[in-house]
Amino acid sequence: MKTLVTGAAGFIGSKLCHQLALRGDNVVGLDNINNYYDVRLKAGRLRELGIDADDDCSIPWGELLDSSIFPNFKFIRMGIEDKEALSHLFETEEFDRVVNLAAQAGVRYSITNPYAYLTSNLVGFLNILECCRNHPVEHLLYASSSSVYGLNTKAPFSEDDKVDAPVSLYAASKKSNELMAHSYSKLYGIPCTGLRYFTVYGPWGRPDMAPMLFADAISHGRSINVFNNGDMIRDFTYIDDIVAGTMLCLDQPPLASACPNGVAARVYNIGCSHPVKLMDFISEIESALGIKAQMIMKPMQPGDVYMTNADTTKLEQEIGYKPRVRLHEGITRFISWYQSDKNPLR
Repeated sequence: MKTLVTGAAGFIGSKLCHQLALRGDNVVGLDNINNYYDVRLKAGRLRELGIDADDDCSIPWGELLDSSIFPNFKFIRMGIEDKEALSHLFETEEFDRVVNLAAQAGVRYSITNPYAYLTSNLVGFLNILECCRNHPVEHLLYASSSSVYGLNTKAPFSEDDKVDAPVSLYAASKKSNELMAHSYSKLYGIPCTGLRYFTVYGPWGRPDMAPMLFADAISHGRSINVFNNGDMIRDFTYIDDIVAGTMLCLDQPPLASACPNGVAARVYNIGCSHPVKLMDFISEIESALGIKAQMIMKPMQPGDVYMTNADTTKLEQEIGYKPRVRLHEGITRFISWYQSDKNPLR
């Protein structure tokens, strides 16, 4: 069984590659290692996978590199928007399964850099679908996002809710991925699963996300920006739970006979289902660091939503997913990593 994981230097992708390789799967990780955020973090994640990466991540393009830790893991620097190179990789490696986590992330970034989302999230995803059509795979699993719920006010968010009112281009691109996957599943019989990830946190997390931003500012005596005056709710989900759920889904491709309209395409929420108030989240970080935060209260930012709250009933009943790490334990683990020598940004 050989699996391609795109976005392999990313937060979720690197941890997924690690766990798949650890259990014995043959894995090829792919990432373009862009500079959307500090590449030292991406280099550190790759080193955890046994890939020799300096802090500048000056890894050659298009060359399959062997891991020094896992004999069943290889890494290639490549962008999914490179149609010809991606097609050649599929042809030579003959993947059984594909996990597409490569995407331009960030809700706020999509306000100022919209074209980055067109290239990666739409053109890149189309290339993945075309490769899966021309080089058939058993299962394509891809990242969607809780942001697709947009202006939805019903809580918790259910997969049956309407998601036609996005508030950012990022959210619109992720909903587009779901529609594109469904059409390719119908036309070409590709089993597809989309996972609507809710706010993920933990060791090696993205530096543009609240946990890292807060931990960095508080530990260095800087103030933190608290949007909507702190009146926000998030379904924070620990990375280990996210990866465990992703692997469960990957191992259980959808059957056309069990899906609506006989199309082997499904979408699941994957979160913690225990949303917390932003101020309580900040309080946990303060407690773990032993430092009080200096806060600057600000209004809601464009593209943000007041609440995310995952109904994971469908994923629990159909796949067997059950998140286990509660917020206090997760924040304790995260801060322990943040303060350790493993964190290249501390």
